[in-house]
Amino acid sequence: MKNAFYGALMRMKYITRWALMPNTRPENICEHSYDVAALAHALALIENTRFGGTVKVEKCVMRALYHDLPEILTGDMPTPVKYVDERLRDAYRQVEEHAVSSILSLLPDDLRPEYAALLNDDPESEQEMRLVKAADKLSALIKCEEELKQGNREFESARNSTEKALREMNIPAVNCFLEEFLPPCRLTLDEQQRSE
Repeated sequence: MKNAFYGALMRMKYITRWALMPNTRPENICEHSYDVAALAHALALIENTRFGGTVKVEKCVMRALYHDLPEILTGDMPTPVKYVDERLRDAYRQVEEHAVSSILSLLPDDLRPEYAALLNDDPESEQEMRLVKAADKLSALIKCEEELKQGNREFESARNSTEKALREMNIPAVNCFLEEFLPPCRLTLDEQQRSE
């Protein structure tokens, strides 16, 4: 049904993440998408300001905001399942492409191209897509650390593998964030205020 796009978008808050592990605080894809957008914004600014990058900051933020839109239809596929082997990864990619197409069909024709540009791979947006992927992993790392802080050791392995994957991306802005901006994320609000 045309014009149902925004109604579908509002359903993001019902799709939970981390389904294979008990959580001390559930997380949905709506709040995760906000976190990824904020982190992508930070990474893009750091990359441009400190490392002479040419990232299109606004495009990076918008891609991040909608990066999990297909999950409205697919749900959140756990990483260990999604990436278990090449065939499953390819099959899931096809499912995601179909979900994107279905969700885009909910828009009127005149609005569809703008969203399609954010949801589909674009060789001209390679820098932005790479930073969004890093921001997605960074959000996962922060979630893992929050769970570990609450005593939930279920997230220990995920935390370690996520940090390893981030470091292997070899992105200067990501390394900067890990060293300079991640440590305060581990503190309480009172501790953050005192650390000035």
